[in-house]
Amino acid sequence: MKTVKAYAAPSATDPLVPTTIERRDVGPKDVLIKIAYAGVCHSDIHTVRGEWGPQQYPLTVGHEIVGVVEEAGSGATRHKVGDRVGVGCMVNSCRECSNCLQGEEQYCLNGNVGTYASVDRDGSITQGGYSTHIVVDEDFVLTVPESIPYEAAAPLLCAGITTYSPLSHWNAGPGKKVAVVGMGGLGHMAVKIASAMGAEVTVLSQSLSKQEDGKRFGAEHYYATSDPDTFKQLENTFDLIINTVSAKIDLDAHLSLLGLNGTMVNVGAPADALPLHVFTLFNQRRSFAGSGIGGIRETQEMLDFCAEHGIAPEVELISADAINEAYERVLSSDVRYRFVIDTATLG
Repeated sequence: MKTVKAYAAPSATDPLVPTTIERRDVGPKDVLIKIAYAGVCHSDIHTVRGEWGPQQYPLTVGHEIVGVVEEAGSGATRHKVGDRVGVGCMVNSCRECSNCLQGEEQYCLNGNVGTYASVDRDGSITQGGYSTHIVVDEDFVLTVPESIPYEAAAPLLCAGITTYSPLSHWNAGPGKKVAVVGMGGLGHMAVKIASAMGAEVTVLSQSLSKQEDGKRFGAEHYYATSDPDTFKQLENTFDLIINTVSAKIDLDAHLSLLGLNGTMVNVGAPADALPLHVFTLFNQRRSFAGSGIGGIRETQEMLDFCAEHGIAPEVELISADAINEAYERVLSSDVRYRFVIDTATLG
């Protein structure tokens, strides 16, 4: 076992603190990654604060990870020492069920192994990327193209794939009108990716405070959902709506913006239930759907797409001792648009 420096949550209510955690020995198909940067995702906050269920503490979170392979197992063939790599939201799956065999490991019928707060193959609880090193089976490690700025690459492993996957699945592209609800860490990536796919993109945000940014990222239109006229003006307009907000919204109002056969996809994950009236779906034969992350194949596809189109998240680099402050700023929407931890500051 290797002991490495990390930041961890001692409980659901205490601030994160510096600590050490253990990483397993490198197996034949494993790689040891020296982490360079780790993104701060809203999911991290939900998890450590027990909002998605009880956890085992202390817990180190972080599932937006980029770094360099420092050691490769004897049977590893996909990645070698010195490679620039990334790790996203999962580090294993059963690999035998029908979904895994289709390359959709994120929907493993036996449950994928999350990068943190999940039961690993040895029975231990996985610990995430707020640390200096991580050991991962190489089949769940991505290649990070050199053209993507290193410090900005980490959020692609969650925010990037979480928005790319539904945009790809529901065929966002030329001739499609796509609305993005929310302009945070997920939302700004959805705007950039949908625009690069060729869709006509509209941002639906609480206010117009980020309108200039939205237009810069590729949105052609920007509306405030706090203005009731927005819902009257845009009724029956969109082919696809991506809801990135991790809080309650008026689903019926937003669903009314879909045109014939339109789909609204939830990628934000609020802790509370979201009620809706089915009659809203009957009208215009609308659909309401959810989407998780992508499989390894699709995540690599997303990274290559972003490299080809010059897409990278907007990030604010922080030191490890600013993590707790960053959490509070995420909760108050005071970040444009993703915090990234420089793990060199862990010591």
